[in-house]
Amino acid sequence: GTVSLLIQPSALSLSTLESEVRTHRPLLLFLLFPLRPVFLSFMLSRSSILISKMKLFTKNPRGTSNVSVCGLAAVALASSTLSYMPTTAHHTRTLMATAFSLNANRGRSSAATFGAGSTTTQRSMSKMDQSFKTWSFDEPCTTMAWNEMSSAILASAEKTDKWDEEADLVVVGVFAPKKEEDEDESEDKEEKEPTVTLEGAAKDLDEKLGGALTNLMLENAKAFNHGAEAGSTTPTLRVFREGKSQRFVVMGMGTFPDEDKDDALAGVGSKVGAGLATTCDAEKKVKTATVLLPGDAGSSNSLLNDLSTSFYSKLYADNRFRTGKKVQTPAEDLEVLTVVAEGSAAEGADAALEAGKKLASGVFLTKDIVNGPHNVLNSLSLADTAKRIAEESGGVITCKILGKAECQERGMGAYLGVARGSETEPQFIHLTYTPPDGKVNKRVGVIGKGLLFDTGGYNIKTMMMELMKFDCGGAAAVLGAARAIGALQPPGVEAHFVVAACENMINEKAVVPSDILTASNGKTIEVLNTDAEGRLTLADALVYCDKELDCSSIIELSTLTGACMVALGKGVSGVWTDNEDLAADLTDIAKVTEEKAWRMPLEKSYNKELESKIADLKNIGGRYGGAITAALFLQNFVDKKKPFAHIDIAGPVWDEGAGAATGYGAKLVSEWVRRSGEKE
Repeated sequence: GTVSLLIQPSALSLSTLESEVRTHRPLLLFLLFPLRPVFLSFMLSRSSILISKMKLFTKNPRGTSNVSVCGLAAVALASSTLSYMPTTAHHTRTLMATAFSLNANRGRSSAATFGAGSTTTQRSMSKMDQSFKTWSFDEPCTTMAWNEMSSAILASAEKTDKWDEEADLVVVGVFAPKKEEDEDESEDKEEKEPTVTLEGAAKDLDEKLGGALTNLMLENAKAFNHGAEAGSTTPTLRVFREGKSQRFVVMGMGTFPDEDKDDALAGVGSKVGAGLATTCDAEKKVKTATVLLPGDAGSSNSLLNDLSTSFYSKLYADNRFRTGKKVQTPAEDLEVLTVVAEGSAAEGADAALEAGKKLASGVFLTKDIVNGPHNVLNSLSLADTAKRIAEESGGVITCKILGKAECQERGMGAYLGVARGSETEPQFIHLTYTPPDGKVNKRVGVIGKGLLFDTGGYNIKTMMMELMKFDCGGAAAVLGAARAIGALQPPGVEAHFVVAACENMINEKAVVPSDILTASNGKTIEVLNTDAEGRLTLADALVYCDKELDCSSIIELSTLTGACMVALGKGVSGVWTDNEDLAADLTDIAKVTEEKAWRMPLEKSYNKELESKIADLKNIGGRYGGAITAALFLQNFVDKKKPFAHIDIAGPVWDEGAGAATGYGAKLVSEWVRRSGEKE
């Protein structure tokens, strides 16, 4: 027969385990450790059971050896097929058993186990262990890896006489001269001989180098255009001086700013940050770099913040699914980039650079989520991501996950109707940020559409299905912003980040056209197209934020319609709101964060398109104005007096050329939450 044995993870010694083995004779043992695979080889004979190889103990997070932290689970199987054979004096049989990690360091997922009948050798199992882990045949992946940010340090420094002498790479920022108002820009104008006039620290350095910077700019005058385009660069100049080889690059900072410095420098920081990242990546074997910010540019905290965010975001590389030579590490040798202010340095310059890096961590996570393939990123692994956001926040963010039962209690029939087609149980994610001092001026809600993959359901997609992992772009932006907010800890605001996570799949339980669902506010919805599922999940999320959380204002981000992409293209999101103040805030924030957005009309007469003959609503309108009718549909689930904006990010969430996520939305949401805390 078969005997099953469970060994608890309490104090367990080798002798204790051997005793259990002797009791149950022929044995196959599976050990599940959180830190690494464990391989056991048992030699079974007539007189004894010999444990010939055992890697039992491992290091716990504190560095001490302790089996009690290993989460040990053991299953002993005794079978008559392994009984003693009298014709063999010392008959032995070797059984190999392995189990892959359950929750290896954060971000590593579990893999499959080999059964007793496997003839796989230790060597081949080792190869299997090295392979990319997604799911086993029977179980979905329960966690998603996060890409690590660059370890390079951004630091500020005041200009000294030797500011340029120590770094391997020196980047000299220059402003282009302002054009005269009557300057002729016509094509017929006779070309003048280009001239270069350097000022301040750049001029002093040029003189040290014997005019090399001037010559460099003259040789590239047409392409570089005096640095009129922020972030543009000249080719690299290599110089050997004072026993050290150095590289010099001139970087454009745009046109010389007018008196209103902050307005003139808007957008410069992010372009310079991206240019620095590109340059540091291109210049191999550079460990230290210095960038000179000319004039008073270094006194702008907003410029430094933007520079830092853009610098780190540009160094993003998704290596989770690459091996060997495919792995990419941008600027892998860079250790320190020093930002030198020619004029007065900004008060709190280092804090501004650090804040920018924290915001970039949110952009990183946003990209990770959108880039994650569905066999890695499902509702369970997204919920795990939310839990990890709360864990790393230091207590300012708490996480609540509503399961199937809790959602049913709240009557979330619209969300659960879509979730019935998912492989995993529904995971309704709710993160709450509370400022460290507990003082709250405003409670806001941020909702992200969390369709981890969208096949279209029974109205199955006939094109672009391979891109439908980005249908969680709204959830990605919201969770990325939550991570950034947890790090930045803005005062005065209580923020609720909500995602109704599921997939839109096909199975025997999935919603079908003509089904009628009831949302948590009692509205009934006739489903005429299963590929208009995102708005169904958002309906219950909106009711939750409005009624249960009583948020004073709500924004929602979703990759909701192809119609928005048709109207605005792939670089601009659409914003629908009836509230003028909220519209103005989002318009200004989109300019500041450089995440383009455009306010769209909420034509109320189009509500007729959503009228159903047998229910309160249909989930789709007519052929035309689909982005508008989608926005009108969502308004049925929020108090009409409450400021609410729907933001359709279907276009800018994905970079088709790069074949990867853009990180769109994380900065916009973070800035909106931060500003909300400033309002009484």
